[in-house]
Amino acid sequence: MDKIFSGAEKAKLIQLVNEGMTVMAEIDALREGLSETVKAIAEEMEVKASILKKAISVAHKSSLGATNADHETLNTILETVGKTL
Repeated sequence: MDKIFSGAEKAKLIQLVNEGMTVMAEIDALREGLSETVKAIAEEMEVKASILKKAISVAHKSSLGATNADHETLNTILETVGKTL
């Protein structure tokens, strides 16, 4: 059975969806701008853009310790299977 929304609920839903769409459009624009900035700085500094994006992500999540632990585990696995350079 479908829920029937009251007039007040319908108005709230319309407002929520419209505001949500606006926020999502703003997020998309911000992501695009950040991506362009990262690309420009990466080219300027001759660094991979993916490394800069990873640095931003790790800094944002405050997860350097976890990231380092993951890399240590990865290195151990690759050393164990003889796949290091």
